[in-house]
Amino acid sequence: MIHFKPLTAIVSALLLAQPLCAMPIEFRIIQTTDVHGSFFPYDFINRKPQAGSLARVSTYVKQLREQYGDRLILLDAGDILQGQPTCYYCNYVKPEIPNVAAQVINYMGYDAQTIGNHDIETGHAVYDKWIGETRCPMLGANVIDTRTQQPYLKPYTIIERSGVRIAVIGMLTDAIPCWLGEELWQGLRFDDVVESSRQWVAYVKEHEHPDVIVGLFHCGLEGGIATDVYEENPTLRVAKNVPGFDVIFYGHDHRTHQQVVTSADGSETLLLNPSSNATHVCDATLRVEIDDNGKVTNKKLLGKLQSVRDLDIDDQFMQHFQASIDSTMTFVNRRIGTMTHTIYTRDAFFGSSSFCDLVHNLQLQITGADISFNAPLTFDSTIAEGDIHMSDMFNLYKYENLVCCLKMTGKEIRNYLEMSYDQWIATMRTPDDHIMLMDQRTNSKKEPYFVFRNLAFNFDSAAGINYEVDVTKEKGSRIHILSMADGTPFDNDRWYNVVMNSYRANGGGELLTKGAGIPQDQLTKRITYKSERDQRHYLTKAIEEAGNIDPKPNGNWRFVPDEWTKPALERDRKLLFRSAYADGE
Repeated sequence: MIHFKPLTAIVSALLLAQPLCAMPIEFRIIQTTDVHGSFFPYDFINRKPQAGSLARVSTYVKQLREQYGDRLILLDAGDILQGQPTCYYCNYVKPEIPNVAAQVINYMGYDAQTIGNHDIETGHAVYDKWIGETRCPMLGANVIDTRTQQPYLKPYTIIERSGVRIAVIGMLTDAIPCWLGEELWQGLRFDDVVESSRQWVAYVKEHEHPDVIVGLFHCGLEGGIATDVYEENPTLRVAKNVPGFDVIFYGHDHRTHQQVVTSADGSETLLLNPSSNATHVCDATLRVEIDDNGKVTNKKLLGKLQSVRDLDIDDQFMQHFQASIDSTMTFVNRRIGTMTHTIYTRDAFFGSSSFCDLVHNLQLQITGADISFNAPLTFDSTIAEGDIHMSDMFNLYKYENLVCCLKMTGKEIRNYLEMSYDQWIATMRTPDDHIMLMDQRTNSKKEPYFVFRNLAFNFDSAAGINYEVDVTKEKGSRIHILSMADGTPFDNDRWYNVVMNSYRANGGGELLTKGAGIPQDQLTKRITYKSERDQRHYLTKAIEEAGNIDPKPNGNWRFVPDEWTKPALERDRKLLFRSAYADGE
């Protein structure tokens, strides 16, 4: 007689004989960066609605939280404290109130942040207060307290959810001293990002035993300032040379980017950047498998860039922050003067312009300097005829730079301008060539359009001197300085007092270092004046005192020869600003 074992016994035996299947768990990791005050779907500078903003990101995050619960992880990679009047108001006008940047981060439930260079630019008083008001960890493993020789901020944080340990390591570009005066970061040091990444990945692996390692970097992919001491954008180099990161969320260079990089040991690192102003988020899906011993046996990361430009606005978010919106609106609507005619930043690329020369002349008036350097800080902004409001001052000057004067020789001034225009214009060899240094791209509709090859906020012109820019000459030999503005001779060997913003005075854009040839460590010794308040404060004060502003181009510089440059400028202007021509301007 044959006896059969009970079915339950057979099943139990089979389960004991084979390993249990790993249990899959899925996370979503959302990252923002370079928000620059775009908390609300309104541009307080141009006083009109704007796409994106954290009010729309909040909608996206809340929808995902309904599905994922605490397996939704929210990160930000810095540069949140500057860019919109919303920030300026609580940073400087009413510093005693809670910082709205901290309030927004707390309301949305961020899990970690990294500090950015524009956060450091606000100064210790602002960013130390903001850090204290922010409930999530503020990361910066390579931001070192020179007194203790330890990180000034948390180097990393561990997020443990559903049995999975996720380490988030924060880094800030170490090129801070190339842009910002030491008074803004006194007592701090910014260590090499690549070496700091190697150090902290090893530390975290040894002491924390994470299942996943996330980089949260405020430094761009590659390029930018690179010296023997500093490297502005080393993210790609980290991914290639520092094994261990599963994903690096990064920012700073304001460019959407998605890439998988193979590291030195053959492992892969996902790189994601959502650009700026909260128009996109990075959205990574992390899938892990855990065995019956609670050990992660497999993990996979898939990333995408998600536009939030046109998502629904989170009404609860807006209601929560209505008081901040109202106070900012009152601030930007304050009338400070009158403009007799409309001025445009775009004019500054094609010759002496009302827009740039207004800033030049105010800088010279405020400081009594001999010469002024200035660039258009936005590609295509406008201050309209009629009443000038406080909001317009953020178009005139976007960030909270100080006013600085430096001693420079005539030769250094010419070399400075040579580098500026080398980034801006091409060498014309025939009358039909482009005069602007541009690249052609294609939009989503396969239509061609043109953009400047280099960053336009480094296109400095000068006031206080009369000069020509010969576009038929090769790089480095285009600038011919004719005289000082009053007609007296310009001397290559004479020392001049030159006014500029603090970003430039500290080496930003490398026009003083690579261009003029002044060593980085000598710049502070050249400074003869540095303002106590930000540049916008003094420009606002000057306009309030004048009451009515009638800006005109100084006409102190031009592109030559005329027979080539005049038609070329018109052609390239239409290519770069075709939408303006379509609108009939």
